[in-house]
Amino acid sequence: MTDADDHPVSERWTQWRARVDLEEYNARWERLAGEGKATHGEADFIEALQPSSVLDAGCGMGRVAIELADRGIAVEGVDLDADLLAYAARNAPHLRWHHADLATMNLSRRYGMVAMPGNVMIFCRDSDRAHVVQRAVAHLEPGGLLVAGFGLEQRDGALTIAEYDDLCAAAGLQLVDRFATWERAPYTDGDYAVSVHRLR
Repeated sequence: MTDADDHPVSERWTQWRARVDLEEYNARWERLAGEGKATHGEADFIEALQPSSVLDAGCGMGRVAIELADRGIAVEGVDLDADLLAYAARNAPHLRWHHADLATMNLSRRYGMVAMPGNVMIFCRDSDRAHVVQRAVAHLEPGGLLVAGFGLEQRDGALTIAEYDDLCAAAGLQLVDRFATWERAPYTDGDYAVSVHRLR
């Protein structure tokens, strides 16, 4: 599978799926929590922003969305991968899960925040980056927030922070804050960024 327009997923995502055991991946977070390791930095970060509601875009198996719901936050999840969504629905059948492409989604409602904590911007097709941001913004309430965390890579065609900010600005967003981790470590041009943009 390639990045050709007739394929909705990137080659990179296809490769990730080919090498990952989904049952093991689903279980690893519970195992890490049982070992006393912090596993909910994303949910801590999102909760601190006090969103009225959250769309977890690229929710995968629903780990972040389920944690947010457990904290009393109104949340829904959306993902293109039906296999991952099946785990989300199994783990939290009471939540609403949408099967849709982030580059074309139309969920017929708006949220106080669209969160993309799972490296969404580097797993989507390069040609879909602008569309993913635009469709996220289309699902924001006035003054809503787009929160995204993703790795900054050293490879040809890798998404840079400057390019991501340009995509956000073109979609009507303004940068509010940026950190190097979900625990709010200062961002100093490292290899990971958590960005908060607000709809103007």
